[in-house]
Amino acid sequence: MSQPARAAAALVLGALLVCAAPLAGLALAGRPIAPFLAFPPRTGHVAHAAFDWGAFALFSLPALAAFAAFAWALRHANTKTVGKRKTPWWLWSGVALVTAGWSLAWREGLVAPEWRRHTFTLLWVGYIVVMNAAAYRRSARSPLTHRTGWLLSLFPASAAFWWLFEYLNQFSGNWYYAGVAASGAWDYFAQASLPFSTVLPAVASTWAWLATFPRLDVLSLPQVRAGEWLAWVALLVGIFTLAALPIRPESLFPMLWLAPLLVFAGLQWLLAKESLFAPLARGDWRPVLQPAAAALVCGFFWELWNYGSLAKWHYSLPYVQRFPVFEMPLLGYAGYLPFGVECALVLQLLARLYGGEATFGGSPSLPPR
Repeated sequence: MSQPARAAAALVLGALLVCAAPLAGLALAGRPIAPFLAFPPRTGHVAHAAFDWGAFALFSLPALAAFAAFAWALRHANTKTVGKRKTPWWLWSGVALVTAGWSLAWREGLVAPEWRRHTFTLLWVGYIVVMNAAAYRRSARSPLTHRTGWLLSLFPASAAFWWLFEYLNQFSGNWYYAGVAASGAWDYFAQASLPFSTVLPAVASTWAWLATFPRLDVLSLPQVRAGEWLAWVALLVGIFTLAALPIRPESLFPMLWLAPLLVFAGLQWLLAKESLFAPLARGDWRPVLQPAAAALVCGFFWELWNYGSLAKWHYSLPYVQRFPVFEMPLLGYAGYLPFGVECALVLQLLARLYGGEATFGGSPSLPPR
């Protein structure tokens, strides 16, 4: 089997397992599955357990460990400087799109509400252009200029990718939407798919920019070696926790982000015969830390621009719903760290569909010209 076929198999089988596991969990528990098969998946407000300091402290530990690892890597990273190049003219087109989108999204009366609801997509197209221009200014290379077709292909892939999380959110109820006006299921699907399509391009572009900083291009931590057995463990743990998610959503709500990562990581190793985490064996943690940081940067702007938008999302998290930064509870930002790694893994598999070599560190996984 060719490498593109292996990558496609990992993506398709991973999506099928992620969708099937919660339904299997419900069936084994003797609970109905029909309510979770509606198209498109939509989640209303779910009342969760109240804030609890003990649970907050417990859920904070992994996040603190992740930030400590990142701080340690930065302390021992490369500190050389890189000369900047001339600012590309198209940076200002991105700035103009962000400025226009932000103004239209937050201010009433400038455009009709039915147009104002779509400005989030305009904002993120502008952001993607700005991030690519910033990467190009520092390295004379960016996904937009050097891998244009690949970057554009991420938009439809991103919509499908995020709908997977909308589907999983039905079982945990971590967020819900307000201010959306749709005439029917297909209208809602089309409206939502537009902003969903910007997720992967935004993370990839931000990753490309961050990778131009020398301090972020050498991120070393202790070596972590693993064999094929760990891929099986990751796959089985991911499937099991997804099956348990609809049964114990209050305690397993973080697995909405972690379990799919385990499933796709296991399948990447077992089917595609490679791993995003392979460089960890030589102490190179860039494939993990760089995209995690990229998703956190994107997360800040996702939450910022969501805050004053007409069509927006709200969070409802058990035990940790406190200390909001915009709409997101403070601890909720930790979810962007595994989400960024998951994006990197999917980006690598998508790059393999083009038959290209995936690179680690530096720019995200980009196929050759």
